[in-house]
Amino acid sequence: MARTPSTMLELGTPAPRFNLPEPSTGRDVSSDDFAAAPGLLVVFLSNHCPYVHRIREELADFAREYAERGIATVGINANDATRYPDDAPEKMVEEVERFGYDFPYLYDERQSVAKAYHAACTPDFFLFDAERKLYYRGQFDAARPGNEVAVTGRDLCAACDALLAGEPAPAEQIPSLGCNIKWKPGNEPDYYG
Repeated sequence: MARTPSTMLELGTPAPRFNLPEPSTGRDVSSDDFAAAPGLLVVFLSNHCPYVHRIREELADFAREYAERGIATVGINANDATRYPDDAPEKMVEEVERFGYDFPYLYDERQSVAKAYHAACTPDFFLFDAERKLYYRGQFDAARPGNEVAVTGRDLCAACDALLAGEPAPAEQIPSLGCNIKWKPGNEPDYYG
């Protein structure tokens, strides 16, 4: 299992737009669909990554709780499903049903959205404010496969709370850590590794 950190995209970066299919509903979901939300969390996920497995139930709970407070959550899977069939769209549907994802879980087959976000790992978190400027890009919490740290979402919750309270972005932002995004051969971005 590769241990890949987030690229820590510069705070204030405008949110790249997206329009991607949602396998569980068969519809396309656009970043414009969340224009009214005071915050938008974009999370790059994978069905098979142990780092995602460690937090996915709590992530589902987090998304439900913060949706009620105005933070929209969108999951994106950009992994090469040809070489990693557990990340295929039909498996994404199973993931949504099994873990109760109430948020859209989208498929970035061309990997262009992952590149636009400078996504590097799963999970990789990007929280944008009401103007869609990057406010937080860091870990969910310190829980990792093999450690005994409880999964609480503490770091991301603190960032969301600060955003909703109109406070400055947290000064300390610890990079997320996870499995590397499984790029298609020849499609690896230049910012990566």
